Amino acid sequence: MYDKFLKRFLDILFIIISLPFLIPLYILVAIAVKLDSEGPVIFKQERLGRNGKVFKIFKFRTMVDKAESMGSGINTFDGDPRITRVGSFLRKTSLDEIPQLINVLIGDMSLVGPRPPVPYHPRKYKEYSKEQAKRFTVRPGITGYAQVIGRNALVWDERILLDIDYVERQGFILDMKILFLTVISVVKRDNIHSDRGKINHKDQVK
Repeated sequence: MYDKFLKRFLDILFIIISLPFLIPLYILVAIAVKLDSEGPVIFKQERLGRNGKVFKIFKFRTMVDKAESMGSGINTFDGDPRITRVGSFLRKTSLDEIPQLINVLIGDMSLVGPRPPVPYHPRKYKEYSKEQAKRFTVRPGITGYAQVIGRNALVWDERILLDIDYVERQGFILDMKILFLTVISVVKRDNIHSDRGKINHKDQVK
C-alpha cells in the first residue's frame, strides 16, 4: 500500500512544496555550470529502473564534456582531473542531483529507493540473480539505504544486499530516517568518490 500509493503522493507533494526554493537554485547552478566549462548544463545517462526498464537520469554536469570516454570511465576518484571546479562543489553538496526531481515527477524515480545502476554495470539486468533482482521491484531513488550507510565507498555486492534489505523493510518511518541521514551524510561529505572499501553497516539504520 505504501509503495503503490502513499509514497508516490508524498514524492509529488514534496516537489510541489519545494518548487519556490528549488527554481531559483536550479537557475543559479545552471548558470554556474555553463560559465565554468564547455558542454551541456544537464548530464543525461541511461539507467536501469523498476522491473529493468531503462530510462534517462538527469544531473547537473560535474565533469568535462564526454568524460565517460576518458580516464577511468564511469568511476571517479578523489582529485579526478575530469571533475570541473563547479562540479567538485556540486558533488560535495549533492546539488548535482537536483534535476532528478524531474525523474521523480515523470515517475521513473522516487525520493528514496535503490540507486539506479547503468544498464551494463555491474552487470546487465538479466544477469542479476532472482534474489538480487528484488532491488528492481521498486522505483529507484535519489537517495537510498546504501547511500546513507556508505555512499560510494561500498562495493556493489554490499550495495545490492542493502538494497534488498531496504525493499523487504521499506515503509514511511524507514524512508524518513534515510532522508534525515542523507542530510547528515551530505553535511559531513562522507564517501563522495568511488574509492571502494568495506564498511561495517550493521545497526546503523534499523
